[in-house]
Amino acid sequence: MQNKNDFEKFMQIAIEQAKKAKELDEVPVGAVIVKDGKIIAKGKNKKNYKNNSLYHAELIALNKAMKKLNDWHLYDCDLYVTLEPCPMCAGACINTRLGRIIFGAYDPKAGCCGSIYNLPEDKRFNHRPKIIGGIKEKECAEILSNYFKDKRKSKKENNAN
Repeated sequence: MQNKNDFEKFMQIAIEQAKKAKELDEVPVGAVIVKDGKIIAKGKNKKNYKNNSLYHAELIALNKAMKKLNDWHLYDCDLYVTLEPCPMCAGACINTRLGRIIFGAYDPKAGCCGSIYNLPEDKRFNHRPKIIGGIKEKECAEILSNYFKDKRKSKKENNAN
């Protein structure tokens, strides 16, 4: 069983992925997949870069993990992601039989691991990943809020010119 330090260590690596997404001018969300205490996959948002709304950090990381393990069952794996998963990503976590979803910032607009709805805990599904939220929450939320503040400031400056 992992302790709080492990959660923070792996979330910090997800944060590094989020910062790389920001460098691509993407919404800064990062994800890592951990199995047996080792990172087996990483992902960062690439929706704009790929011009495809399916390129969420979680889906990229899940896809890489399945390829690495040569199996779509991720029972013994944990997803660390800087932002609470949306309905699409929460559904993917259920479908891959992920062990746990560990996230940083809550998402009151699209979060489906407790904020708007709790998809993984819906008893009607045949698999329910455990959810742990709020790991390094402040840092994860600040990265996102600073990104959107900078975007609004840049847009305002462009409109003034």
